[in-house]
Amino acid sequence: MNDPLRARLGTLSGDTLAGLYNRSYLETKDWSLDELTQLERVAALFESMDRAGKSAPLFSGELGYALFFDNSTRTKSSWAGAVSRLHAHPVIVDGTSTQVAHGETAEETGAMLGMNAHALGIRHDLILGEGNRFMRDADAGVRDYLKETGDERAVPIINLQCDIDHPTQTMADLAWLKDRFSGELAGKKVAVSWAYSPSYAKPLSVPQGLITLLPRFGMNVTLAHPEGYALMPECLADAASAASEGGGSFEVTHDMDAAFEGAHVVYPKSWGPFELMMERVAANREGDRDRMAAIEARSLEQNRQHRDWICNEKRIARTDGGNALYMHCLPADIGDEVSAAVMAKAKWDVAKEANKKVYVIMALLAAAKVDDLAGRIA
Repeated sequence: MNDPLRARLGTLSGDTLAGLYNRSYLETKDWSLDELTQLERVAALFESMDRAGKSAPLFSGELGYALFFDNSTRTKSSWAGAVSRLHAHPVIVDGTSTQVAHGETAEETGAMLGMNAHALGIRHDLILGEGNRFMRDADAGVRDYLKETGDERAVPIINLQCDIDHPTQTMADLAWLKDRFSGELAGKKVAVSWAYSPSYAKPLSVPQGLITLLPRFGMNVTLAHPEGYALMPECLADAASAASEGGGSFEVTHDMDAAFEGAHVVYPKSWGPFELMMERVAANREGDRDRMAAIEARSLEQNRQHRDWICNEKRIARTDGGNALYMHCLPADIGDEVSAAVMAKAKWDVAKEANKKVYVIMALLAAAKVDDLAGRIA
């Protein structure tokens, strides 16, 4: 191992990493600040190894199963890239092909998949109150099965986006921010803003994940959205607690220009109107597909009342030096969420941001499945 890689290896804490063994990763708030810092350092080490052409054959012959109940490009690619770089076999399956719609419980799904898989990723993000609970129940199903059969394997579940959080995305965002600001995040202003989208009522989980994570690292986060687009109350409370923990700050405004004023980072991203998202929960519970379609149409109509919420050159000019870092989880609605000119300037930045997710997933899997990770990598 060359000197830069040895230096990165030296930043790892064996004691902290030991506490991550056999842990599933469902929300960043479940992990301490030290644990998240160690995760980011492991991800950085894996990225450096990958760039240097050094392999990490930790899981040869194992199976990394990912279950997607929603569409995805970047996260599917990141899961496959991470699992294969660890020398395991990625398998990605459409969640609608499972027996869940026919009455199979989340616990049963977890047990059936966990008996053969060595790790399980899940994306279940479209209905408030369902996705995170499904993951936690599936996690319990895996663990109960392993305990009942005396199987000592670690089979972690990785949240690849739920209704509450998108933790692999936000940790990738954190890694990208640390790269761009040389690790100096404290005091940087981040505008996490709603932006207009004509495509569909998108989940709340990305902005919720950002506001509950970034203030823990000392960043000053301003959440901006029109009236009617509030996030989940518990996430707003968690964001305030995160600011107290990390020395950052958190505030909410209904003025996109004010949020961009002096910002070092802007993250304009659409999400659905909260009250209608809650109505969709009830319609889904009743299995009323016609009502769900009507709610979606109402959501898009409400979005259209705020077409001026766009990240354009005029708003970027209000940021720190007129040169804020533009971020997005992608795909962005160009011409609606962000102007074509702003996206053209940022296209390689957001691609590099997206690529961080590969190494975050590698770090999560390695930390959860190897009880002496630093020793195995060295």
